Amino acid sequence: MAQVLLRGEGIKKYFKVKGGGFLGSAAAWVKAIDGMDFSVNEHQTLSIVGESGSGKTTLAKMVLLLERPTSGTIYYADKDVAQLRGQEFREYRRNVQAVFQDPYSSLSPRMQVRGIVSEPLEIQGGMSKQDINDRVAEVLQQVGLNVGFAERHPHELSGGQRQRVAVARSIGTSPKHIVLDEPVAALDVSIRNQIVNLLKDLQEQLGISYLMISHDLTTVGHLSHEVAVMYSGKVMERASSKDLFTEPLHPYTKALLSAAVPPRRGEKREEIVLSGEGPSPINPPSGCRFHPRCPHVMPKCSQIEPRLQETAPGRQVACFLYSDD
Repeated sequence: MAQVLLRGEGIKKYFKVKGGGFLGSAAAWVKAIDGMDFSVNEHQTLSIVGESGSGKTTLAKMVLLLERPTSGTIYYADKDVAQLRGQEFREYRRNVQAVFQDPYSSLSPRMQVRGIVSEPLEIQGGMSKQDINDRVAEVLQQVGLNVGFAERHPHELSGGQRQRVAVARSIGTSPKHIVLDEPVAALDVSIRNQIVNLLKDLQEQLGISYLMISHDLTTVGHLSHEVAVMYSGKVMERASSKDLFTEPLHPYTKALLSAAVPPRRGEKREEIVLSGEGPSPINPPSGCRFHPRCPHVMPKCSQIEPRLQETAPGRQVACFLYSDD
């Protein structure tokens, strides 16, 4: 049975903003994430999908300790991340790395590839200069680049090569988990499959787990073991990648797949066009967050918030269509 490496319980993240009162002086709260549980198994990928503003990137920032939860707890190997100190904190930093969306801006233009890839190793400490150079050569080879690339600057590389350098940097410290924040969104379509296949190969070879943030459902389908669908700071559905793509349950999930994933040959799929816009994160609707746009809305949907409930082993959905509540 797969072991859980990273998990979150009751995660909320609110951002305080000004506005809404006389002369805009009253405070309001942006509810970026408003109650979320998640878990990532060792050697597997959990993808978080949803429209812009659903809370995906905020979650990634909290896992990377760039933001702190307003409430709730993130655990790594059953330890509260917020309580890590000293050596345990450094171990977390070493074991949890990231690959960001845009290789053009995530790599320092002033540094050679050698310095970019070696920087986390130097921060970690305990390695000689020769050991670091050997490790840089090793990880460059693992991502499909020869050691000659170590002497180049990012502007001398193509977009795909830059993202390979970003991946090499992320695996240099031998991490157990990598956050992938839209890892192929900035790349040409012809290059995306190469990077996705690289990430899959590295997961198999190194036993890494991934938390992937993405709106690209084609990439999600190729790389994920499990998928959580977010809308307005809430998880609407969670299932294995296979189940989600073959039989989506939540109306929002069905709409996402209808818009983003072309049907397979011979497959009949209803085209779903959502009306209106996503809800305000400052003043979200009562009841189900999705009810103002849902084609199956019922009277109670605007009054009661559906709980995320299990409909089958490993399958959860927050929708009254699948609940007697």
